[in-house]
Amino acid sequence: MEGRSPSPEEEARKAYLARLQLRATLKSIMTKEAFERLERVKMANPDLYAKAVQAVMYVYQSGGKKIDEETLLKILKKLRGPKKETRIKIFRK
Repeated sequence: MEGRSPSPEEEARKAYLARLQLRATLKSIMTKEAFERLERVKMANPDLYAKAVQAVMYVYQSGGKKIDEETLLKILKKLRGPKKETRIKIFRK
């Protein structure tokens, strides 16, 4: 049966397996502390997590050494960009 599209269950299974494989890869190329921090980023900001994963993979491929927490923090800081400063002005009558 060529041309048959995969069922939703098959697609969900493939996506799940891909997530597991990505997680295992990240775990192997990062220190425990860095991996835990990245997992917390994943819960708080999924978009930043996706960008950080790409950056971590790139840094690892170009450097070849495990990504530590300090390196991850530098990556996250660059990806976030400048922090917005909130100023409150109080006008008195």
